[in-house]
Amino acid sequence: MNILFLGKKNHGSADQAVEFCRQRSANVESYFARPGESIPEGVRYWEGDLLISYLSRWIIPDYVLAHAAVAALNFHDGPPEYPGIGSINWALYEGASEYGVTCHHMRAEPDTGPIVAVTRFPVFPDDTVARLLQRTHIYQLVQFYSVVGGLFAGSPLPVANTRWGGIRHRRADLNSLSRLTVEMQPDEIAARMRATTYGLWMPTITLHGMEYEIRPVAAQPGRLQAPDATEERPEAQGR
Repeated sequence: MNILFLGKKNHGSADQAVEFCRQRSANVESYFARPGESIPEGVRYWEGDLLISYLSRWIIPDYVLAHAAVAALNFHDGPPEYPGIGSINWALYEGASEYGVTCHHMRAEPDTGPIVAVTRFPVFPDDTVARLLQRTHIYQLVQFYSVVGGLFAGSPLPVANTRWGGIRHRRADLNSLSRLTVEMQPDEIAARMRATTYGLWMPTITLHGMEYEIRPVAAQPGRLQAPDATEERPEAQGR
């Protein structure tokens, strides 16, 4: 099988996913993106059997998707209720009790193609962005092994009896979610803090024309618990 694999640079589960493909096919072409990088020329001219987008932020044009004879699949790190950017952030903000990962056929408009498989798992009350994201990537890799492994074994792609729903959020929506104001109620501030605090990324507030980051402090009565520190902001990967 001739495979084009599009992943995220320096991400453990993306590396594991492409290695899984390479162990089963000698024809795997791969590209790994950093935020802001444009689509490589090799992607634009590729033709083959299976196109895989795994945590990649590139939005692939229709004419490239049409070059995949078997399928063009995206592994979205969120359930169908949270398409678009910042799936995990919106789930935490809304107090979702369940989250999930989705495999779907790719279309030029992100997160609109027919759904292949959905895997769901619980969200716990003490989950931070970092904790939930870590579990999400584990479930996503297992889903990848199941779906792509089935193709290598000769099985047809599943068809999930599920449709996309919810609001397809854009980056501007996520940026807005991370902004606090002095008029907000404590519950609203707490919800936004939980949903948008991640490593070096912090919610902000503007006072007297100056923007300030709001950092959680160590757990004390009446104070928020600081999440696990990581380096990169989580959000849906553009597909």
